[in-house]
Amino acid sequence: AESGPSDPEIAHIAYTAGQIDIAAAKQALAKTKNAEVRSFAQTMLRDHQAVEGKALALVKKLGVIPTDNDTSIALARAARETEAKFDKLSGAEFDRAYMQNEVAFHRTVNGALKDTLIPSADNGELKSLLETGAALFGEHQTHAEHLAAKL
Repeated sequence: AESGPSDPEIAHIAYTAGQIDIAAAKQALAKTKNAEVRSFAQTMLRDHQAVEGKALALVKKLGVIPTDNDTSIALARAARETEAKFDKLSGAEFDRAYMQNEVAFHRTVNGALKDTLIPSADNGELKSLLETGAALFGEHQTHAEHLAAKL
């Protein structure tokens, strides 16, 4: 697809999204006292670190240099603002904010994967990794929605 982002840009967007959720999970683990939220954050940490490892290995194998772009810059900027905002919250207020944000974040990234990133990827291995990521992100979204509804 000529109109969409290039493979190096796609790789960077996917990597940035993973990094953001890892940082958010670490913040949650430092702050939450809720066992279910803690368990959710541990799952995010484990799953995203596993995908990141595969992504980095693939990028290296393909000799792709991940390229910063408007999407990855906007994602990172929004994540910094959210992290600063959540820093000031605690207890149930933090838990609710974190879980609602996880729902919104996974929805956004899932939409981007399905609508833009997967269709725009030219490399078969990159496309396949993104599809694996999308399936995982879909599970995360469902899990986040269930937990957010309970809080």
